Amino acid sequence: MSGAEGRLEKFERGLITLLLLAMVALPLGDRMLFHLGRSLPSSAALVSHLALILTMLGGLLAAARRRLIATPIVLEHLPARPRAVASAVGQAAAAVICLQLARAAWHFVSAERGSSAELLPGLPLWLVELVIPAGFLLIGARVLLVGHAGARWRVAALLLALAGAALCLHGWDPATGRALGLVALLVALLCGAPMFTIIGGLGLLLMWSTGQPTAAMAVKHYALATTPVIPTLPLFAFTGYLLAESGAAQRLVRVFSAWFGPFRGGLAVATVLSCAFFTTFTGASGVTILALGGLLLPALKSAGYRDSNALGLITGSGSIGLLFPPCLPVILYSIIALQTLQGFDPATLDRYDVSMEGMFKAALLPGILLVTLAMLWGRSREPARAGPRPPFDWHEALVALWAAKWEMALPVVAVGAMFGGWVSSPVQAAALTAGYALFIETCVHRDLKFRVDLPRISAECGLLTGGILLILGTAMGLTNFLVTEQVPDLLTAWVTRYITSPYVFLFALNIALLAVGCLMDVYSAIVVIVPLIVPLGLQYGVDPVQLGVIFLVNLELGFLHPPVGINLFLASYRFNRPLGEITWAVLPMLGVVATAVLLITYWPPLTHWLPALLAR
Repeated sequence: MSGAEGRLEKFERGLITLLLLAMVALPLGDRMLFHLGRSLPSSAALVSHLALILTMLGGLLAAARRRLIATPIVLEHLPARPRAVASAVGQAAAAVICLQLARAAWHFVSAERGSSAELLPGLPLWLVELVIPAGFLLIGARVLLVGHAGARWRVAALLLALAGAALCLHGWDPATGRALGLVALLVALLCGAPMFTIIGGLGLLLMWSTGQPTAAMAVKHYALATTPVIPTLPLFAFTGYLLAESGAAQRLVRVFSAWFGPFRGGLAVATVLSCAFFTTFTGASGVTILALGGLLLPALKSAGYRDSNALGLITGSGSIGLLFPPCLPVILYSIIALQTLQGFDPATLDRYDVSMEGMFKAALLPGILLVTLAMLWGRSREPARAGPRPPFDWHEALVALWAAKWEMALPVVAVGAMFGGWVSSPVQAAALTAGYALFIETCVHRDLKFRVDLPRISAECGLLTGGILLILGTAMGLTNFLVTEQVPDLLTAWVTRYITSPYVFLFALNIALLAVGCLMDVYSAIVVIVPLIVPLGLQYGVDPVQLGVIFLVNLELGFLHPPVGINLFLASYRFNRPLGEITWAVLPMLGVVATAVLLITYWPPLTHWLPALLAR
């Protein structure tokens, strides 16, 4: 990295740090002022627009580090030279699509310039919205600039991008343009173009070919990025990264090992609980495997576990806490399901509690079932001991618990803030949780240095959430097109024509969602697929709450399913093992999660009993 590039990245890291700190401070300041009988003007809107800026800045940093979320299906299996050619094609396609997204966003901003709306006194709203076209343009340029170490391949990608941009200006008739565009998008997907460009390119292509204004892509991107609850995603992700980068992992593993390790299968129980704890805060990002894998694998192997069983347990548990609060996919499902139900009559909307609180209540028992099954399988894999089992050490258990007391209190803070009425909004709950984690790791334990470690951690968080929110914004534009073209209604009519039994529908849904989980990340899958299946589920008497839990555990199964389950790749990277070895090791855990999926799908009381009990 040159000196100029290093200074630019340092500036970007500092700006992301300031954005995250402001997103923590503003909601908490607003809550404190509320107790004093005052308020912070435009606090919620300001935090939402900070999330928009974070999205584009995080995407820009992800492009610089070549870490925009992609599915490089072809690149992984090619020799060096063909891989370079395919990569250049993918990057050129991504740059062309970014240019088209920027163009569509500019039309949106131009229309907004006539508005008198202000985010803050003296700050026109359209000036803030300008970050969308500027962000797409800069991301596209950076994809081209950092794509290859060799100047020759960068020039080749640039020339391909110029040719692609020229082709976009050609006066194609809609049918021919759509066919050629779909082929180009398929090639770009295979060549590793970032997922947000594939989804965004598909949305732009379909809108153009049907005569719809492409500016709708930017409108929906802006609407999604500034949804009042969207800031919870980067804030809870920030909490997860603070835990992962501090000594929290060691302290938590020590606690669970001390309390459960001396018993039969105790180390497997400790592994599953440690992973579940971390996943609730890191979401489905795979950070759990990266943060805990180096601690848990040696511990399991030293206890006599076979290498394959240890690898399978850790990889399979990498997203085991997906259904517990405050995990991000549940929050996002709630947001999208609520938007989908807006098109139904108010009685239908009132009948189902798909709020964050309602979804977490419904997901709690299925989450406990999943954790229990994983612990039972891990316990069954424990090797026979040659000698007596060491006794339980009360002193070590209490010392470990005392050392980790602040982290162990974190779920209480998060759940209490979300459900206990401590704050007035999910964003304030997320800000309180992130602020608490920041305080204990920098000021209490002092594992993290504020000036040294915080910019690095903030950059990682911004990079992840920026990549995710770019996907969500473009996916929302594609979803808007599908709804406008009445695709959910057409899908419902087609499916109900051939499937009459709710049980057959649920089985077919499981198979379809397994394929979705293998091919799409959880966040884009939620935005694109949920608006299609919620109306379909209602036709078969499957309410959106149960459907949400079924949807999420199916995607969790997809994380482990070959050939492209994300946890397989992360475990292969973390443990430096061939992908085939990881795949074989995780097959038993794949069966464990599949068993949970079937129980959750065909036994509705698992989802409905607890919310009904709490409603009495």
